[in-house]
Amino acid sequence: MSSIDKLGPEPEYIKNLFGEISGTYDKANDVITMGIARGWRKTLVNWSNASEGMRILDCATGTGDLAIEFKKAVGETGSVIGSDFCQGMLDKAPAKAKQAKADVLFELGDAMDLNYPDDEFDITSISYGVRNVADPVVALKEMARVTESNGYVMILETGETETPLLKSVVNLYFKYLVPRLGGLVSGNRGAYEYLQNSSSHFPSGEEFMGLMKSTGVFSDVQYKKLMGGASYIYKGTVA
Repeated sequence: MSSIDKLGPEPEYIKNLFGEISGTYDKANDVITMGIARGWRKTLVNWSNASEGMRILDCATGTGDLAIEFKKAVGETGSVIGSDFCQGMLDKAPAKAKQAKADVLFELGDAMDLNYPDDEFDITSISYGVRNVADPVVALKEMARVTESNGYVMILETGETETPLLKSVVNLYFKYLVPRLGGLVSGNRGAYEYLQNSSSHFPSGEEFMGLMKSTGVFSDVQYKKLMGGASYIYKGTVA
């Protein structure tokens, strides 16, 4: 994948895009990923070593799936905040959390300008959101700023599988079928064409890990491949 040679998408464009598909986002996501993303979120939480009593911030939380998963890990004595700058997406989260019996606080917030003190959280996360911010480097630095030293910044993001046969199948699926499926469910094919395009042009694996290292805010960076690299989980230890 290509490196980030320019700023990301315009924030207002992204806010409006997600606002338009917020009502059908969960259904479309389940159809497109066949439910696989649920397991990947659990893998991220497990790898983060989240445990009873920890403080968690989930950025670009959307309708709250990852925040809810973290709440299961930190228990009643732990606290989880789900933050997103799209009110339309955020509006769907409280009911979902209530149904899951997860006490999560949802707040409006921008991953590039977090309204929290330094060292406020044990773990900060973002799932399929870092590629949609205007400047991923700024977002990474902000997430590290609000995370205590030796805490973790956890990122789940799309990638490109390296297995030749699987790569061809996955690329065909995401390039041609995902926009159609997303369009059928949401009535907004253009939104899913954008999301697919943003995924195919965003760095992954060693390249994204290099971007994380370049921020100078992590003492260690690791990643795990999912489905041969179709997605990645990154774990940055805050310096």
